[in-house]
Amino acid sequence: MVGAVGEWLTGTEAAVLLVILVLATLGTATLFLIGLAGYRRRRTRTYLLMTVVLGLLVVRSVVGIGTVLGAVPMPVHHLIEHSSDLAVAALVLYALLQLGPPSLE
Repeated sequence: MVGAVGEWLTGTEAAVLLVILVLATLGTATLFLIGLAGYRRRRTRTYLLMTVVLGLLVVRSVVGIGTVLGAVPMPVHHLIEHSSDLAVAALVLYALLQLGPPSLE
């Protein structure tokens, strides 16, 4: 199925990881499409930010698949993964700050 990828992953580990990453990609892609539909309906900055966050999660999963298949080198993998982690955290916090304080009605 999937051969050994470098020295860090055997064929069996690569196959298991690939299945998990494909499932994660399908799940995050589904959530991204739902988020996109929500943004198209609401058209608010918060919905836009959350849609971008979900898109970044899809990109992370695709990069993971590329790494397992040997198409994405490990340094590039780490650069993209950790940069997207930072972007996700920053965008979520920014979206929360944009909501403002709760109203007490």
